[in-house]
Amino acid sequence: MGLGEATLAVIRRSVGTRPRQWLVAITVLAGLSAAVVVVVAGRPADLTFATVSDPAQSLMSVTVPFLGILLVGDLRRASHAARVVPTLLAAMLVAAVIGIVGIVVCAAALAVAPSGTARDPWLHAATIAFGSVLVQIVAQLVGTGLGMLLRSFIIAFLASIVLPLGLWFVLGSVEVLHPAQAWLTPYATVRNLLSGQVSAMMWVQWLVVLLLWGVALNAVGAAWLKRRKPEGGAAAPEAVA
Repeated sequence: MGLGEATLAVIRRSVGTRPRQWLVAITVLAGLSAAVVVVVAGRPADLTFATVSDPAQSLMSVTVPFLGILLVGDLRRASHAARVVPTLLAAMLVAAVIGIVGIVVCAAALAVAPSGTARDPWLHAATIAFGSVLVQIVAQLVGTGLGMLLRSFIIAFLASIVLPLGLWFVLGSVEVLHPAQAWLTPYATVRNLLSGQVSAMMWVQWLVVLLLWGVALNAVGAAWLKRRKPEGGAAAPEAVA
């Protein structure tokens, strides 16, 4: 099977079971709920694409890694050699689609918001939309990386939340380490990307976070997975949603 066919097969598996379909639906509904709450409860004068997208995309990014964890879990049950690249490509494409759906949801929520919104509610909309997709891709890569490193799905689910958030909290609680938040934690870059006001330095910080949590984490995970599952050998079966 070629790379393209293998990637499409993984994409189909991402919604191939009822629990995975529910996971995708819950992710989208979480973003929709956040957008609606902001529009309904927020002050009309403060409503912008940024103020709606920030909570919506942030909440969606909490559950997006769960799908990546499930997808890389399929590699352990494969009877053939684990093919990590198609799984990662498919996971990123699925995350990008979820990000785009979130963009549509946020735009629709803002479009139907009461009159009297901010003077320029669509300020930096293009940058925020692009950033929304990047947020979900990085979140997904955190999930795939931890999914390859941690055999237990439950532990990997929890780690996808606790590790980034815990590191963000630790760095923020020590004043001298506070600047490192923007360089080492996904949560800090999410705030920057979804604000729309992204400076050149912030793009560099996002790139560093991508290299750490996306590239390096998945490289280590792929190496660990290959070590635990020799080429051509099947791993022990494990139940998965």
